[in-house]
Amino acid sequence: MRTASAHSVEPDTSQAARTAYAAVVEALGGPPDWLFVQSTVAHAGEDVRRALVELGAPAAHGSSSCTSVMTEAGVHAGGLALFGVRDPDGAYGVGTAELGADARAAAERAVSAAIDDAGRPGEVPMLVWMTAAPGHEEACIAGIEAVLGPDVPIVGGSAADDEIAGGWYQWTRAATHAEALVVSVLFPSGRVAWAFQSGYTPTPRRGKVTRAEARTLLEIDGAPAATVYDAWTEGALPGVRAGGNVLSESTLFPLGRRVGGIGEVAYYRLAHPAVVRADGGIDSFASFEVGDDLVLMHGTYEALATRPARVAEDALGFSGVPREAVAGALVVMCAGCMLALGGQIDAIAAEIRAALGGAPFIGCFTFGEQGCFVGGENRHGNLMISVTALVRT
Repeated sequence: MRTASAHSVEPDTSQAARTAYAAVVEALGGPPDWLFVQSTVAHAGEDVRRALVELGAPAAHGSSSCTSVMTEAGVHAGGLALFGVRDPDGAYGVGTAELGADARAAAERAVSAAIDDAGRPGEVPMLVWMTAAPGHEEACIAGIEAVLGPDVPIVGGSAADDEIAGGWYQWTRAATHAEALVVSVLFPSGRVAWAFQSGYTPTPRRGKVTRAEARTLLEIDGAPAATVYDAWTEGALPGVRAGGNVLSESTLFPLGRRVGGIGEVAYYRLAHPAVVRADGGIDSFASFEVGDDLVLMHGTYEALATRPARVAEDALGFSGVPREAVAGALVVMCAGCMLALGGQIDAIAAEIRAALGGAPFIGCFTFGEQGCFVGGENRHGNLMISVTALVRT
């Protein structure tokens, strides 16, 4: 198993795709068996798809990333990046389905199609990689688990644009989509190692969801959610109850829900407050259910900056993988964290590279993160980071 990444900041999409694909093929010694593609909305999704299909790219899985893409060479604003896997002894397949009115059923169709595409009917993959349009990722995970069971790690990141304007896209060799799920199933000849974490810690502020509608949190402990959140943050969000977009102001104060724990140390999935509504509700990028126990989480810019490399280290450490065994890796980082860190992001890419022993990797900046926690729980969250390493045996 070999991997390679390449990128281009050439504004002409066709030229960028040709340059990057040629570099991947040269580094691999032949065409990849699976190709993961990330591009910003500076490149139209259909143009990226068409260019790579014309070049003969097989089993391609593509989507859009917020403002930049990342590889071991750094962070590339407005760019395009490719990550290829050449693995004659493995198998890889890609499937897709429009989300429509039933995202869970769409996910069942997509993962079944991916398994057929891999030529492994009736077999369970080592890993599922997913990319969805933002909005129904929890249902997508449920649909994949309905087909494969809960023991297969599901990892990925939601497609993004630069301004939360619905300009994101997902694509396969067959077509480009705006509101779809793309799923890859990986049957590598080696193995995989992963970690899914955040850079936040719990505070003493806690409450229970008493009213919610999908991704709108309406009441906490019987009071308007915005009122409670305003009190919990002790005025960190001036005028929060007046309504409006609070994404940047709330980045250091997400809402957490406990997923599991290692000994006495709990781990959480996060929801990022996005908009405060006039009725006192809070819209986010994750769903809530009545009865959920919430905890206000808190982060610092320093913690967010150091976390990605630590997640890479933990992905290897939890599985006992030496750095020299890493063939390559896929990195997902919340777009909100990336935007908050600004100019520090280039140093973060270098630290991830060092943690992975210099192995090729690709990174995307997403509007939602999916991953498998250390206890085996597949979840969707916000302001999260995942690192998935492909390991030689």
